[in-house]
Amino acid sequence: MAEIDEQELLRAKLEQLKTEHGDLDRAIDALIESGNYNSLQLQRLKKRKLILKDQIYRAQNSLLPDIIA
Repeated sequence: MAEIDEQELLRAKLEQLKTEHGDLDRAIDALIESGNYNSLQLQRLKKRKLILKDQIYRAQNSLLPDIIA
């Protein structure tokens, strides 16, 4: 029962991360289109996006069952 709750929490976290990643992607695009940004600001946003991508990858992998080959 606790394992199911843990998986549900992980799925919710995964959805939150995906939403944040998409929001950040749109923010980066809007910032670039506006032309009103400095390179450090853009670099920080892109770094945060990569961190989120890594977190999404780890969350997805932890939801997959372990398969012994």
